[in-house]
Amino acid sequence: MIHQTAQEYNRVVEACQRLFLQKTQDYGTAWRILRLPSITDQIFIKAQRIRSIQEKGTQKIQDDIASEFVAIVNYCVIALMQEQLLAQGETEQALPVERVRELYQEEIRKTQALQEDKNHDYGEAWRSMRVESMTDLILMKIYRTKQIEDNAGQTLVSEGVEANYRDMLNYAVFCLIKLNYPDHGTPSA
Repeated sequence: MIHQTAQEYNRVVEACQRLFLQKTQDYGTAWRILRLPSITDQIFIKAQRIRSIQEKGTQKIQDDIASEFVAIVNYCVIALMQEQLLAQGETEQALPVERVRELYQEEIRKTQALQEDKNHDYGEAWRSMRVESMTDLILMKIYRTKQIEDNAGQTLVSEGVEANYRDMLNYAVFCLIKLNYPDHGTPSA
């Protein structure tokens, strides 16, 4: 089953990356202007919309839930790339698409390694979880991240924002696997 998870994970993140790189060609790296709390708020907006649709059972805007999970994946990658770039002293300058591709793949590699380690220890527990539960866990991780950001990144005993972004990214990928993405749904976010 773990081999199947790796294949499904790769299929989902490849589709998310393809969309991200297409948008990078269209918009450039305008996201470089975003501070981490702004990225966290974008993830919150997406997760809150998913929860709202799940609770109401209807929606008025056409973008489906899968599109919002794709956006969560990509905003988490943006946050991880931005955190890394800022730590290296690279501020808001534009990046070429090939560099963005390399940075994206590196963050996915690190996040997938974490997922594989946790999946080993937890025995694929996510497969028995509901998409709604994983949505709630993403929202909880967002609130944790906001609190850490409000504390200027300082924690006493907890993991930092990077770990929370990686967990949110992995939960969003799991949701997309459960929703059979990219075979179903056409994300525009």
